[in-house]
Amino acid sequence: MKKKRKMKKNKNENLKEEMEQKENLDQEKKEEKKSSFEEEIAALKKEVEQWKEKAYRTAADCDNLRKSYEKDHENLLKYRGIGFVEKLLPALDAFHISLMVKPSDPNLQNYVKGFEMIYRQILTALEQEGVKQVAPKVGDPFNADSMQAVDVKLSEENDKVLEVFSNGYLLKDRLVRPAMVVVSKAATIKEQEQEESKE
Repeated sequence: MKKKRKMKKNKNENLKEEMEQKENLDQEKKEEKKSSFEEEIAALKKEVEQWKEKAYRTAADCDNLRKSYEKDHENLLKYRGIGFVEKLLPALDAFHISLMVKPSDPNLQNYVKGFEMIYRQILTALEQEGVKQVAPKVGDPFNADSMQAVDVKLSEENDKVLEVFSNGYLLKDRLVRPAMVVVSKAATIKEQEQEESKE
């Protein structure tokens, strides 16, 4: 009987050990599953963050593109007349040059007055559309932003307008054509000596 009890006890212990091993295996499997789920969750969270970042970048790119198109459209509207103004400039120059000549005949003087009136009306209409005339005068300082030097002459002062060939024009804040001028250059002693020796 003792032997049976001992066998039963051993059997119970073996069963208990097997159960514990099974529980341990189950626990290990649960922990493995849990860690694999956690890894999968971490990977999915990382992927979600990447997609969020891409979505934000795409939204920012779209916003920047929209702003760029709006600015381009605004500039297109603002400077839409630049081609027309460029085509009109030779006629304005011809008007300006012809009005500088003062005829002695009284009949012709009446025509000149009429042409002056038409010229002023054209300039007024252009001013209303945002065109401004850049009209430097002799003695003004040279401004490279709105003037172009077609010639340089030696003088006592440096960078002064000596002669104006044609006026320049701006459309809003954009230069359509610079004023064409002759600019002074202060002569150095060597240049003065060379100039005197030529004379």
